Amino acid sequence: MNRNYFSRREFLKLSALSLGSLALGPRGKQLHALQDFPDAERLGRVGWYSVELKQRPDHDSNTLGVLYEDSVVPWLRETVGYRPFRNNQRYVETPDGYIWSGDLIPVQNVRNVPLTTLPQTGGESGFWVEVTVPWVDIVMDNPPPRSNFFQYRVENNLPLRLYCSQILWVDLIRVDDTGKIWYRVNERYGNPGDMFWAPGEAFRPITEAELAPISPEIEDKHVEIRIRWEEQILSCYEGNAEVYFCRVSTGKSDGSTPVSAIASPGFQIWRKLHSLHMSGGTNAEGWDLPGIGWTSLFHGDGVAIHSTFWHNNFGEPMSHGCVNASPDDAKWIYRWTQPIVPFNSGDNDITITGETSTRIVVIED
Repeated sequence: MNRNYFSRREFLKLSALSLGSLALGPRGKQLHALQDFPDAERLGRVGWYSVELKQRPDHDSNTLGVLYEDSVVPWLRETVGYRPFRNNQRYVETPDGYIWSGDLIPVQNVRNVPLTTLPQTGGESGFWVEVTVPWVDIVMDNPPPRSNFFQYRVENNLPLRLYCSQILWVDLIRVDDTGKIWYRVNERYGNPGDMFWAPGEAFRPITEAELAPISPEIEDKHVEIRIRWEEQILSCYEGNAEVYFCRVSTGKSDGSTPVSAIASPGFQIWRKLHSLHMSGGTNAEGWDLPGIGWTSLFHGDGVAIHSTFWHNNFGEPMSHGCVNASPDDAKWIYRWTQPIVPFNSGDNDITITGETSTRIVVIED
């Protein structure tokens, strides 16, 4: 068997070694070069502390090895297997064994040609980007970190990273002595103040065309979300016709995802943002996640349909109350629902009142 997995000790050792292979970047900061990832058409990133490689797509089969968080492996195919006490019975085949799909996140490894000058967006300099590599190490421009997410990583001697499909804002570009281009990335909405430098190759500029509204001329739209353990699905309707369907993950705790009143038209989307830093809860049960793309808020101060970069277990309850969707699904829903978020307005955070936004009907069967 090819040994493409690491022990926990080896993983920490490699992380430490990666900190030594740095380049001098903006303001004399020591910045990380991009990691080399497996050469494969499809890749998966381990999104849990550790996962077992199984001989067959079966929890009870022999364990061939262990992969640790942020390990990246070729994704050969997805197949149905056996996982006890789970609705999700899907496994991913890798060259070295099978991994339960809930813990293996589909990722890209696309390196981009960085921009050398900042474009104008709505009268200001900057642009939206998506991370297109499995992960990219970053260095703070203004330490120490303010967000709990990055504080935790610093306190536990973990590298600061951004992950595939996260949506960020770039407001500065610098070129180092070797000609390498670095972006300063941050979050426009919900950011407690953190800013970072990272290789420009890791980020794809988001275009106006890819965010063009879907069927904006149709007024009779609504989203229907069905939540129960056996079924976590979202459907988009134009009139009585279902035009989109996907698996989602709603709240793990009873009542954490609000349910629509019987016979009501549902909740209205009241705010939409290209990206949002989301946090909440107590110290013991809290969460703090940066760069959450395609966020459509529909209840209270923070319940939303949004992109998810930290798990791949759609179809089972996983959230603190929000509706987790895959990046592609969340983006489609974001483009299809009302209100429309202008691309070049300079303000990609739209709050709306009244009866002009899309309704979200949440049904618990």
